Amino acid sequence: MSKQKLELTWVGKEKRPKLEPRILQEVPAKSYHAKHRVSDDDSFDNRLIFGDNLLALKALEQEFSGQVKCVFIDPPYNTGSAFKQYDDGVEHSVWLGLMRDRLEIIKRLLTEDGSLWITIDDNEAHYLKILCDEVFGRGCFVTAFIWKKVDSPNDNKVPITPDHEYVLCFTKTPGARPFRQKFDDSILAAYRKPDGESDRPYRDRLLKKNGKNSLRSDRPSMFFSLTDPDGAEVWPIHDDGREACWALGKKAVDELILKKELIWKKRESGWIPYTREYAPDSPSRPYPTIWNDLDTTRQTKAHQKTLFGENVFATPKPEDMLKRVLDMATSPGDIVLDSFAGSGTTGAVAQKMGRRWIMVELGEHCHTHVIPRLKKVIDGDDKGGITEIANWQGGGGFRYYKLAPSLIVTDRWGNPVVNPEYNAAQLAEALAKLEGFSYAPSEVQWWQHGHSSERDFIYVTTQNLSAEQLQALSDEVGGEQSLLVCCAAFHGITASKASERWPNLTLKKIPKMVLARCEWGHDDYSLNVANLPMAQAEEPASIARAVAPKTKKPAAASTGQGGLFREAEE
Repeated sequence: MSKQKLELTWVGKEKRPKLEPRILQEVPAKSYHAKHRVSDDDSFDNRLIFGDNLLALKALEQEFSGQVKCVFIDPPYNTGSAFKQYDDGVEHSVWLGLMRDRLEIIKRLLTEDGSLWITIDDNEAHYLKILCDEVFGRGCFVTAFIWKKVDSPNDNKVPITPDHEYVLCFTKTPGARPFRQKFDDSILAAYRKPDGESDRPYRDRLLKKNGKNSLRSDRPSMFFSLTDPDGAEVWPIHDDGREACWALGKKAVDELILKKELIWKKRESGWIPYTREYAPDSPSRPYPTIWNDLDTTRQTKAHQKTLFGENVFATPKPEDMLKRVLDMATSPGDIVLDSFAGSGTTGAVAQKMGRRWIMVELGEHCHTHVIPRLKKVIDGDDKGGITEIANWQGGGGFRYYKLAPSLIVTDRWGNPVVNPEYNAAQLAEALAKLEGFSYAPSEVQWWQHGHSSERDFIYVTTQNLSAEQLQALSDEVGGEQSLLVCCAAFHGITASKASERWPNLTLKKIPKMVLARCEWGHDDYSLNVANLPMAQAEEPASIARAVAPKTKKPAAASTGQGGLFREAEE
């Protein structure tokens, strides 16, 4: 009998996309940085990625697994209402499936003490909570914060109108609560200012316990006598004559006496013992789960009008909400990820707070909203949001990336071939990522295009390699290292004989080596029902492959990638 488990089910749950791990291509013309350094902590390596966010998450996975401290996402809510920037209507099961695919990669990106924060409304909040329980584990659920998004009465002619949204919070590690408390200097009002008795703010508390569980019968071991400064015995007795107990055990009180830290004060009734508590250096208290002290949607749109004019984003989140999340969950220099960038609030706040950030956006508002906003933040021209409280003066920058096109396309005869848009370096980088290697071309060894360890390397060429060329390559690699050779074809020897003859080489053919790996040519996994793929016809059992023209020798050694695709002599 198979073991049953509690889970959320939906139509098509068993279907999982075979995602292509695309490479990212920087577009320098759209990257931006400040004209001068404002401080030593300026961050310039932030990333803005234009493209489908599921493919972008997959593209980030190899480099950033276990490195992202905080993920904040504001996904489409599946309300059925079309916003100007998003088509927000997605069939329920499809929405759950596509969210699940994203959450699984997000979990792998998080550090062990990282956390995920998701804004959501009533339409999917409770399903999403159960989905996150399944992906992260119920022990990783922290709480559901409630944000009051409305600050004025709604005049809709309906009996109930929602004025809140949720912020679901999960940690990667079960039971972990790697969060800071809320700074609150009002706590200091409960302490005396430094005086003749102490050079630090302090307050004295009765050693006798009051209130609940304060009787001798509640804590018998904490009922004992003390000796006052006059030598008389003092017992914990309530004003009504009932026997009470001390707030500390005998061992703890003896330590206070030994350190001369037990405070005695003379009252009308005699000597009374106190303990002294000093004010914390950084006074703080726990955050509440109801957030009614943050900017509302109306106030947030007012800020956006100073950035975009009347072309404001329909569903913006306030900067002080992001500041609260990052104050709780991150420190300066930590990486923050938002794969539903929207109007760019996460990146703007992270920039102002000295966090590194990565944002992904597929919509055109990446260019109409996000980039203009970030430029104003970097130039110090955004005076709203948290600018004043963060004392933001501008600075830093970001790099703009786009997703590379699919590596494999179909030629006019219906054969899968390497995309002709890929140059030598891009093909080497793409195959390195697909094979689990870090792309890092050596300036010394022409055959080292990437590595998976200190001794394991990858080499990519579109040439047809002969046995003689492979022998020369094996000799260069040597017996202490291994090399994965990705080539169009090899001749003069079979694959089985090659592995016996050159144990330090592993041979794979392009593009055959990757054909079954991914859903090639699938560019849009967005949460939009209009973009859902049609049912695919079954592929034939065998797929013809394209082979590069025959060559006689590998590309000449070079210090970079220049010789990788050099035409061989006929």
